[in-house]
Amino acid sequence: MDRELRTDLAGRRCANLPKGSPSLADPEVARLLQAVPEWKRSGKGIEREYKLSSYMSGVRLFALLAAIAEQEDHHPDALVRWRKVKLTLWTHTVDGLSENDFILASKLDAAFEEFQRSEGGA
Repeated sequence: MDRELRTDLAGRRCANLPKGSPSLADPEVARLLQAVPEWKRSGKGIEREYKLSSYMSGVRLFALLAAIAEQEDHHPDALVRWRKVKLTLWTHTVDGLSENDFILASKLDAAFEEFQRSEGGA
């Protein structure tokens, strides 16, 4: 994991990108994925599945992650299942990946790590 890049991304804010803005080129996507190695390419976006100790733990995690997404005005597709929360990020206005997806992914991962500590592990 590129911790320096992850810290840089987590400290930034998602930008408002007008429709038709270019999506990231594959080499830049590969570079940014080094900051969030649990996230994988999936179609036009990236996705991650968080594993938890219970269904209600997943619900609590999703509420936390949703609040961060709302603050950034960049909203993932989400699926809350028994002991799992799966998120998919992509930027609709660029019809693919933008830096916003990696900014939000880094913030969500940091929040998950803190959540795990507060819940006593996964």
